[in-house]
Amino acid sequence: MRALAVRPGIQHSAHIAELPEPQLDSIPDGRGVLVRTLQVGVDATDMEINEALYGRAPEGFDFLVLGHEVFGVVEAVGPAVTHVKPGDYCTCTVRRPGPTIYDLIGRNDITGHEEYYERGINLRHGFMTERWVDDAEFVVKVPQGLKHLGVLSEPASVCAKAIEQAYLTQKRLQVWEPKLAFVMGAGQIGLLTTLMLRLRGLQVFTVARTPNPGMKEEICNAYGATYVSTKETSLDDLVKRVGKPDLIVEATGSSAVAFDAMRVLNINGALVWTSVTGGKKTTEIPSDVINLEWVLGNKLLVGSVNGNRHHFAQGLADLALGEVMFPGVTSRILTTPVNGFDDPQRIMTLLGDSSQLKVYIKVAE
Repeated sequence: MRALAVRPGIQHSAHIAELPEPQLDSIPDGRGVLVRTLQVGVDATDMEINEALYGRAPEGFDFLVLGHEVFGVVEAVGPAVTHVKPGDYCTCTVRRPGPTIYDLIGRNDITGHEEYYERGINLRHGFMTERWVDDAEFVVKVPQGLKHLGVLSEPASVCAKAIEQAYLTQKRLQVWEPKLAFVMGAGQIGLLTTLMLRLRGLQVFTVARTPNPGMKEEICNAYGATYVSTKETSLDDLVKRVGKPDLIVEATGSSAVAFDAMRVLNINGALVWTSVTGGKKTTEIPSDVINLEWVLGNKLLVGSVNGNRHHFAQGLADLALGEVMFPGVTSRILTTPVNGFDDPQRIMTLLGDSSQLKVYIKVAE
């Protein structure tokens, strides 16, 4: 069976690999789900793994199959599986259990183990294959009415968790009702976060480099948010105009932006980092001022990565509500379909093209 893979540690090694056909009975206790892949989203994570910034192959392999944003259709299930059946659309969580207490209670997304296991990212093969099998615990049903957005299930789960983490941690304040939010970045995570915060009633300013006018501005406006290009308006000028935000979700992939956002957070505010930055970049920040203002202002920084099946379910619920509140808008994020993964270099080239908002692979109809 063909798969799109890389050789971790070797730059620009994307290639077609061969895997054995997945077997339903490879999952014990009748809990297996066999899925035919329909679409797989690709993003900066795949590009950075191909650039050898991180990622490791599973034990016994010298390659890692890519693909952590999957949408497929169930072909067969084991006798113990009840929540999906053949013909159902589905997606799948990414992180797999380690040995810590968090993994044992189903919170693989916050494992306390330094060595993490993620399909398509680290020590576990991904979904960029014709078929795959996994434990029913990790398979999430996608409603028929959301099949046109199914490939956004995993990114939506990341956004849902990031927002959830902010609200959970801010319970420390007893009363926290954020009104103004900044979303840093207008890729898929930034735009889906914009949608979800608008669904929660916040005034949202989505900040990114792409100049206006353009599709990012149009999508933000359609969600009832405001798009701000940093090529036209600086972050400081935006704060002077609208005030400091109660909540910032950073999704740029830039560590410099992640740290710079600390300067403008409101008193009692929360800043959520979602970017995963490979590399060795350093940046200079006004550390004394930030330290003083954060301590006196009771400000919070939280990192959020990955999601469990609860976050996938919440993400799908938000996508569904978004279709009701803002019909047809989210589909515009899916700008760049690619038929099949036969040309790995073209896929990686598209990922490096900032004009492509969302690249996804159509593996099968």
